[in-house]
Amino acid sequence: MRRRVFDKIVSYTGLLLAAVLLVAGGLLTWASTFINDQVHQQLSEQNITMPAGPAIEGEQYAPLREFAGQPMTTGDQARAYAEYFIKNHMDESTNGRTYAELGDDIRAAEEAGDEDLVAELQAQRETRFKGETLRGLLLYGYAFATMGKIAGYAAIGAYIGAALLFVLGLLGLRHARKAGDEVILDEPRESRAVTA
Repeated sequence: MRRRVFDKIVSYTGLLLAAVLLVAGGLLTWASTFINDQVHQQLSEQNITMPAGPAIEGEQYAPLREFAGQPMTTGDQARAYAEYFIKNHMDESTNGRTYAELGDDIRAAEEAGDEDLVAELQAQRETRFKGETLRGLLLYGYAFATMGKIAGYAAIGAYIGAALLFVLGLLGLRHARKAGDEVILDEPRESRAVTA
């Protein structure tokens, strides 16, 4: 194969890959924007204001302080609210018992005939159920927001790769114009013997 032909093949392949990365970057940018817009819209519609002041005193609420008093609109805020506000309040109100554990306690109290305890445990279980549901929904928002961030970073990588391959492809084509007709990949000896 001649040097000039080889340079052109490699250069056009690089330009083709640059175009593919450019399209991928565009799709990733669209995905990132769409996800972030959806998370922002869905969280904004809930009209949740991040807790502030006395509501977040104590070390267990420390991660909430950077968002104190802000409207909840981001995945990071949703995660902080779910993990450090809702979860802490649920643990306090149910003595750290899970929904399933409270169910076991209710059955035991029913068997013992303690109706007051049954009512108290059912209220705790209802609180736990509602809290875990809200917490789960907020954590889904955080997960989607994280996917949006990853898509954004991947888009940047795709754009950088596209630019690099585009420049290298153009340099390769320039080199192909200057390259001579020297042979860089010679035919195998067997095929030369057959043709001779």
